[in-house]
Formats: sequence, C-alpha cells, structure tokens
Amino acid sequence: MCDTQATQPEIKVATGDRAILPEGAKTIPIYVMGKKYEVPETLTIMKAMEFAGFKFLRGAGCRGGICGACPTVYRMAGDYKLHFGLACQTVVEADMYLAQIPFFPANRASFNINEMSAAADAIHALYPEIFRCVACNQCTKACPMDVKVLDYISATKQGEIAKAARISFDCIQCGLCSSRCLGEIPQYHVAQLARRIFARYIQPQAEHLRLRAEEIEAGKYDQMLDELSTMNTEDLESRYVNEREREPDMAAPGSWQPQDSRYL
Repeated sequence: MCDTQATQPEIKVATGDRAILPEGAKTIPIYVMGKKYEVPETLTIMKAMEFAGFKFLRGAGCRGGICGACPTVYRMAGDYKLHFGLACQTVVEADMYLAQIPFFPANRASFNINEMSAAADAIHALYPEIFRCVACNQCTKACPMDVKVLDYISATKQGEIAKAARISFDCIQCGLCSSRCLGEIPQYHVAQLARRIFARYIQPQAEHLRLRAEEIEAGKYDQMLDELSTMNTEDLESRYVNEREREPDMAAPGSWQPQDSRYL
C-alpha cells in the first residue's frame, strides 16, 4: 500500500508583498528573459516574478497601475503578436515570454514653462520629430492605459494643445509608446508638455488655488510644518489618529468644517 500523501505536489505559498495564494492554485510555465519558471496562475506578472525569486530594485513603484514604472512586453508561444501591459496589473498566462522595460531612452527637451507661450510652435520647436509620425498607430496599440496616443500627437501637430492635453490625461509615462514608434517620437514627453502648457496658460485658473498659493508663499504654514518636522513618530501618529478632527461619514458635501480652521 503506497503513501499517496508523499506523492502530492508541494504547493508553494509566497508571503508578504509577493502573494497570498488560494489553496490548490495551479502552476503554469512562464519565461522571464528566456528562462522558464513555474508560477501560480493567479498572480500578476510582478508577483509571479517575485515568486520565481526576482527582486525588484527598479521597475516597481505604486503597484496599482498608476506610476508607469513596470511596462512589460510579452509574446505568447506560437503567436507572432507583441503584447503590452503593466507588470503589476497583468495576470500571467501559460507560455508567456516576458521582457520588462522599466526605462526606455527617449529625447526629453529642456524648457522653462514660465518662459513659454500657449502657441503650438513652442512644442514644435522642442519636439520637431512629431512631424515624422507616419500614423502607423503602433503607439496607441502599445499603450497599457488605452490612451489614443496617435490622436494626441495629431492634435499637437495641428496646434490643438487643449485637445492633446485632454486626450493624454491618463498617460502614466511608461514609455511603451516611444519604444514602438517608427518616427522615434517621445510621445509621452510631448503629452506631458502639452498638459503643462494647458494648465499654465490655457485652462482658467481656480481662484481658491491662487489664494492658497499666496498663503503658502506668505509663510502661513511654515510654523505648522516646522512643528511637525520636530515631532517623533509616536507623537505624529497620536496627532493624526487620536487628536485629528474627523469629518462625519454622512456629512453633506461642503457642510462640515473642523473647529480648528487656522490652516484652511
């Protein structure tokens, strides 16, 4: 009579930030930089790589699909098509061949936003390569956030900065678009400049924001910040957790203010 328990496959359970696996999770083969690893099928690419023993020193940030630090290119076995995603959001699949691009070198122009104008010529002068766009749309296909990259580049070429700023709003600066561009355009840097010009010169300025900026420059919060900077961790936690006035959960918007309104 054989001991069936001894033949049961061992289920590895990662801990901490790596993963907490459901009981009985199956493993699947993936390839990281050409080397095969068996990882649980429930994990994201990032957690699967950590499960396989990789330690992220670069290419990992918010782990929430926002910072753009973990762009990943992959192919599926037998499929010619390149796929793109964020390692912290994309779940692994069997026979996935992975390569991460935590940084892609792309031209980034130097400028002083306060010395520029709202004219599109400012962007054209800094990034003349946008006119090399051949409208292949590979940039849009590579975007993990489904931003219409070609559309905002076209808008920038046509001088429609506000339109380019709105279309590119969800860009997370991962650089995957630039890695696929036949015209070697740094699309994500162009988008960032369009949004900065839009915010600085085109979008109407909020009055409350102007007033708050004036208060900061006048030193209204210096004393408070100096006090907080000298407090130890325990005192900071007490100030935030125990002493801080909390807005009632069901308070109507704009109906509540703390008793201490010195810093409002």
